[in-house]
Amino acid sequence: MRIVAVADTHTYHRELTVPEGDVLVHAGDLCRRGEDLRELRDAAGWLHALPHRTKIVVAGNHDRMFADRSDEARAVLADLGIHYLQDSGTEIDGVGFWGSPWQPEFNDWAFNLPRGRPLAEKWALIPDRVDVLVTHGPPLGIGDAGALPGRHGCADLLARVRQVRPRLHLFGHIHHDGGLWHHDGTTFANVTTWECERAPTVIRLDPSGATGEVVPAARAAAHPPAPA
Repeated sequence: MRIVAVADTHTYHRELTVPEGDVLVHAGDLCRRGEDLRELRDAAGWLHALPHRTKIVVAGNHDRMFADRSDEARAVLADLGIHYLQDSGTEIDGVGFWGSPWQPEFNDWAFNLPRGRPLAEKWALIPDRVDVLVTHGPPLGIGDAGALPGRHGCADLLARVRQVRPRLHLFGHIHHDGGLWHHDGTTFANVTTWECERAPTVIRLDPSGATGEVVPAARAAAHPPAPA
């Protein structure tokens, strides 16, 4: 299975060159403000037009409509055959996917939860057996170095990932630390495209594991970046 993954497009999705693949995953922040369904409809139309047989979306902190107008937002994607995962999963060709939008609270964005028990309860919903985990935010210490000092990932997410040991964990949210890492049998990928400053991430998933493919660098964005 060839998985193409992006995140943090913030309505600049049409400026991306997206490689072909079997499954396209958007790990959150399709929208810029997330209050107008027109933003989501445009992003959904773009996703629908891409050639990938299956599309999977997890909301991010900019995708407020999935928290405030959930039924309407979900319908926009469902009407186009796009899978939306919010503490839920789906199976594609025998590969189990699970998605969750939550992250440690930061400003007044959507899907914020305090560190500790509230987040741990969400991560406890992740099944004991899952192949591909998609979250908007990163686990602590992996792909979570932002512009501000310190690490911004979630310790409880890291603990759950170590228990579940998915073959692949995809996330975005932290724009400054895109990349690919391998730890204890799991491939971690911060797939942020940061409004076209980074190219999509392409990963080949097979029985022996997950490997990244080199994708030509995206052009620099010609507009001010949105907040994380």
